[in-house]
Amino acid sequence: MHQHRQEEGRTTTTGTPGTTLQRIFDYSARADPYPLYAELRETPVARQEDGSYVISTYREITDILNDPHLSSDLRNLSRPVPPPEEGGTSSFIHMDSPEHDRLRRMATRHFGPPHTPGLVTGLEGFLTAAVGSLIDDVAGKDQIDIVDDFAFPLPVTVTCRLLGVPCEDEPRFHLWVNDIMNSIDYNPETDPQEKLDKGVQARKDLHQYLGELVEQCHGRPGDGLLSRLANDDGPDGRMADAEIVATARLLLIAGHETVVNLITNGMLTLLRHPQVLQRLRNEPDLVVPLVEELLRYEPPVHIIPWRTTYSDVTVADTVIPRGSQIMLMLASGSRDPKRFHDPDRFDPDRHDNQHLGFGSGIHLCFGGPLARRETQIALTELVCRLDRPRLVADPPPYRLSPVLRGPIHLDIEQGDG
Repeated sequence: MHQHRQEEGRTTTTGTPGTTLQRIFDYSARADPYPLYAELRETPVARQEDGSYVISTYREITDILNDPHLSSDLRNLSRPVPPPEEGGTSSFIHMDSPEHDRLRRMATRHFGPPHTPGLVTGLEGFLTAAVGSLIDDVAGKDQIDIVDDFAFPLPVTVTCRLLGVPCEDEPRFHLWVNDIMNSIDYNPETDPQEKLDKGVQARKDLHQYLGELVEQCHGRPGDGLLSRLANDDGPDGRMADAEIVATARLLLIAGHETVVNLITNGMLTLLRHPQVLQRLRNEPDLVVPLVEELLRYEPPVHIIPWRTTYSDVTVADTVIPRGSQIMLMLASGSRDPKRFHDPDRFDPDRHDNQHLGFGSGIHLCFGGPLARRETQIALTELVCRLDRPRLVADPPPYRLSPVLRGPIHLDIEQGDG
């Protein structure tokens, strides 16, 4: 994911030294990469030694994400690489228009407005019950891990319900997602090969299971997303089974990473800002703008590690040649002082908060409305029901990835301690 490749072509700017980006990727920066992002922003578009380009300022990121010449298809890189979902159909986040638009329209018909406006609100009762059940399990413990005990299992449960996975099969999903997430954080220097192998096997098992479940859905209309997609002949026709599986895999894996980090980063931020935490207890409606501020201040996804272009494009007076790898530093853009006043301050009352937490353009996060609501309910209930929660360690240990940045554990004490 983090490889850079030498690209040939004309450039006009050398830009920020590659050492800043290397320092961001180094694990020692994981707890606080924001000072390094400020260094990057001194050169909005920076050509790296390997020929790739790093874009770190808000205006330039939004401009390129909304540029029709931008490509999300790996095959358009000057030096193509195997697709990230090797062995299966790619999800639409790795496609360009018009194919991306067709598949996204078909999925959106059953995922939100205008055709299914009540999907997220229809899950409110289930979300509240799922959150409450997880908190019930830890309510009497002196010390809990927000990640393992709460944030990690919640989105798997929610996505299974959304897809229409039978309840008896849900435990298998938890095991598969656990093995896949562990393999994403695989460190070849310290981790056994078994950790990577289990992730590979879990992907295969998940793919096979979803394919079989989609086959069973044909001719059996139901409320689950898999059944809806398998039986829908809308204006764009019907999704192929392989496309349905790819869409389900996208919701399960990408949605899981986003929600786990958003909830965990949110709880960490609230514990660091006890006045805001107390205010949320007293003003539950604060949670809506608060989550938007979290998406700006401590987002779940920090970097889009690659995009490319169909032709030469000029961004901030820098010519990016066709086929070059482009890395977009979303979290840096959301802390750009040219766009946000006092950007390093956590302010849930912030206005005009058009952050980059879910990206921008045609690939704006497909599951954003559900991720928002999951996090809003989760943080409200955690704040109200945990007994005087306190951080055990600050900073907590972080995941290896600089792209999907969040604590791998968030231990807190509660009660008298």
